[in-house]
Amino acid sequence: MSTVRVLVVDDSATMRSLISAVLRRDPEITVVGQAGDPLEALEAIKRLNPDVVTLDVEMPNMNGLAFLEKIMRLRPMPVVMVSTLTHVGAEVSLAALELGAVDCVGKPVAGMPAEQAFADLAAKVKAAGRARVRPGTDRAPDHAAGARCPGEFRPDGRIVAIGSSTGGVEALLTVLSAFPANCPPTVIAQHMPGTFTKSFAERLNRTCAASVGEAYEGAPLEAGRIWLAPGGEYHLQVAGATHPRCRLVAEPPVNGHRPSVDVLFESVARTAGKAALGAILTGMGRDGARGLLAMREAGAATIGQNESTCVVYGMPKVAHEIGAVERQLPLERIGAEIIGRCNLAREAV
Repeated sequence: MSTVRVLVVDDSATMRSLISAVLRRDPEITVVGQAGDPLEALEAIKRLNPDVVTLDVEMPNMNGLAFLEKIMRLRPMPVVMVSTLTHVGAEVSLAALELGAVDCVGKPVAGMPAEQAFADLAAKVKAAGRARVRPGTDRAPDHAAGARCPGEFRPDGRIVAIGSSTGGVEALLTVLSAFPANCPPTVIAQHMPGTFTKSFAERLNRTCAASVGEAYEGAPLEAGRIWLAPGGEYHLQVAGATHPRCRLVAEPPVNGHRPSVDVLFESVARTAGKAALGAILTGMGRDGARGLLAMREAGAATIGQNESTCVVYGMPKVAHEIGAVERQLPLERIGAEIIGRCNLAREAV
């Protein structure tokens, strides 16, 4: 792809101009058009055939979610949501990511320059241009799968660490839906703004059999508990060999991310060694590859999502290329594989 052709959709002319100006600074992006509402956007998509659409959530004539659902049903294509960084905005953006949006970006808040708010907009748009987008009917995870976990499950004491980025909302919902209520103690680093992780943890908690929460300092790693790294200010680590717990560390970003998957995986390698399992899911870049290799070298089992089911085959690809991945699997099989590997009762079943 020589350049990524983008259609900017927002009901605010000022916001359309800001987004377009930021994107036009990247020589690998061409803004082919703008639209002020979904009806205009439908016509523009037909006429301009863009590679990526940036989409506002709140718009006249049809809200962004309804429009996104229509796109994913009739003409699946990469969409990056542009949303206010509020609790309500986070809830709507998460719903959009479940519907098939590739990523989301926060709008500038009062006093914040557009360049700062949209610092990673171009990178996310370019990643979206390379993303695999499946029709909505093919993507919906089976959130009841955990209730049908075959056979008896008894956790064998291993800690499960999962890392994900672009496409991770759908991927994590799919994987965790296979976890029973007494699942292995699990820690997750998902690249996501801080205002989104609390809402995402609440969303996971409502749909998963196990208890899911946003990690806090000292949170215990116990069977049936899943902890999601808070976004923005901290890295999540695991500490304490006898009584493992969560640590939140205020250190600079690693690989451009905070929380970083590498930081989480490396701490699990140090703390748990072979008594752990690591899984790296869809996402752009290379964060998590080095940490997953550290886990494998420490004796932990490691899993990578395969190329055909990744929204962006970046992080799992690098991990596979450096020898960090013991086994690659399609997304739909990863949850059951994790539970099977960590099942003390598997020999008796």
